[in-house]
Amino acid sequence: MSTTPTYEQFATVSKEQMEKAAAQIVKGYEEYATFSKANVDALIQAGTVLAKGFEELGKRALAYSQSSLESGAAAGKAAMSVKTVRDLVDLQSSYTKSTLDTALAESAKLSELSVKVANEAFQPINARLNATIEKLGKPLAA
Repeated sequence: MSTTPTYEQFATVSKEQMEKAAAQIVKGYEEYATFSKANVDALIQAGTVLAKGFEELGKRALAYSQSSLESGAAAGKAAMSVKTVRDLVDLQSSYTKSTLDTALAESAKLSELSVKVANEAFQPINARLNATIEKLGKPLAA
């Protein structure tokens, strides 16, 4: 047998190399598709958390608004039944203090809920970011 490569040997080696390359391309595409799907799933999960959080924030804001209106109406009724200007000033002072205290407390609750929702929504995105950094940090397989 001759030591010089023949056409058949060349064709066989070329075919093997093409099959290896095609298998690597398919594998790379499958990894990319899986990785991309996980990223999209993380975004959907984050969006769901945000939507639920905004819904809860909206409910709390609406409840506070309703409570404030009821409190204001009650204060207005009480103002109509006062006998002296001093009583009216005392009622107004009490109402203002109560309203301010309630507004500050509700504002703190809404802020805490906002931070909680933001942190929860960022968790799946952060996990995917860490996975991406880890994947990019690994050397490519030869």
